[in-house]
Amino acid sequence: MTEEINFILDSTKESMEGSIAHLEKEFLNIRAGKATPQMLGGVFVDYYGSQTPLSQVANINVPDARTITVTPWEKSMLQPIEKAIMIANIGFNPMNNGDNIIISVPPLTEERRRDLVKQAKAESEEAKIGIRNARKDANTDIKKLEKEGTSEDICKTAEESVQKLTDTYIKKIEDLLVVKEAEIMKV
Repeated sequence: MTEEINFILDSTKESMEGSIAHLEKEFLNIRAGKATPQMLGGVFVDYYGSQTPLSQVANINVPDARTITVTPWEKSMLQPIEKAIMIANIGFNPMNNGDNIIISVPPLTEERRRDLVKQAKAESEEAKIGIRNARKDANTDIKKLEKEGTSEDICKTAEESVQKLTDTYIKKIEDLLVVKEAEIMKV
């Protein structure tokens, strides 16, 4: 195969890997019963006028499966952190004890579990769309090469390779979803 086609296949694979990595990151934000520091990953605190990730203004610990503690590096940040957690609307009710913020992670109800599964399915669908877009871009590039004089056989083989990549990555997404669904539904 030509160098251009190898480049197209490599960049397509890289793009698809990016979709998988993004999905895995999004899955970390979907909680599955037990407390993890990643649950607060989307919380941004007003730190002297700029929106700063919580992890950059405080220490986040998980002493047990149902508790998250947030210890700010500056005591004056207790109130803004507490406010930021409330604004983030992630279903937590932070408690301030004067030194740190304690968050009790409530056990998930059956209804909440189903909502989280729907959220996970939506995220996996987004990832599949990313994979399909990468396939479409690759096939468009291959068609351009064919118009520029690359042989039809080479282009057909390249399109088949792109489709194999697509199938492989779609299967990875489905496997990740099955694992996440089981994790969410486990009581």
